Amino acid sequence: MNSIEQIVKNEPIVDIVTAFGVGLAYPSLDRMFSRYRFEVIASGELLSTYAQLFKEGVLANGEGPVPIKGPNWKAPQFVTEKRYVE
Repeated sequence: MNSIEQIVKNEPIVDIVTAFGVGLAYPSLDRMFSRYRFEVIASGELLSTYAQLFKEGVLANGEGPVPIKGPNWKAPQFVTEKRYVE
C-alpha cells in the first residue's frame, strides 16, 4: 500500500483536504478519494468539507483553480508527526 492510499484510508477527511488542498485543485482531490475511499464522494462529504475549509479560512482562493493556505491554515497532525514518511 502506498503512502497516499494509507493516508486516504486512515486519516480524517478534514485533515487530508487541509494537507493536500493546498497545491491540488478539487478535481485532483476528487480523483484521489474516488480511487481509495469513494463513499466520501458519494455522500457529498468531500465537497462539503472542502467548502467548509474555505469558510473557516483554512484554504483560500489562489491564482486559478488551486487553493492556497488561508489565514487559519495549520498542518494536520499526521503531517507534523511525519507519520507516512518512508
